[in-house]
Amino acid sequence: MPNPAQQVMIEITINNETYRRQIDPRMLLVEFIREEVGLTGTHIGCDTSYCGACTVELDGEPVKSCTMFAVQADGARVLTVEGLEQDGQLHPLQKSFSEHHALQCGYCTPGMLMSSHALLEQNPNADRKAIRKALAGNVCRCTGYQNIIKAVEAVAGSAQGDD
Repeated sequence: MPNPAQQVMIEITINNETYRRQIDPRMLLVEFIREEVGLTGTHIGCDTSYCGACTVELDGEPVKSCTMFAVQADGARVLTVEGLEQDGQLHPLQKSFSEHHALQCGYCTPGMLMSSHALLEQNPNADRKAIRKALAGNVCRCTGYQNIIKAVEAVAGSAQGDD
């Protein structure tokens, strides 16, 4: 355990709740979210930023939280997959993933949802090309991606048929 004198105080707003903690400056954002805050929907997959399972939104932009220090998020607003649900209701993307069978093992799902959410916040009518580009940093080993793309298209209102 690091010497407390070497720790730093940070404050991060996650899913509209502010968390103030004294942490080791080497703590990753994904570790802060999971271990300090207890939100385990953000997954640790590869620790190299390849898989995208750890994707969250930082001030509205998708970031891979396994390659970012928590201190870099000091003062920021973070949205995790748990924050998509509002008042006990699933977000339309979460519903669409279920309806379109866009998940199997579910490990990649939080990252896919967060990357899709960030895209649709910036481009509500994203087409298939934009969806594919937004999801390019997320890996799924189970689904083959087609149903994931269809689920996002359905929410975007841009379903254009199969390629």
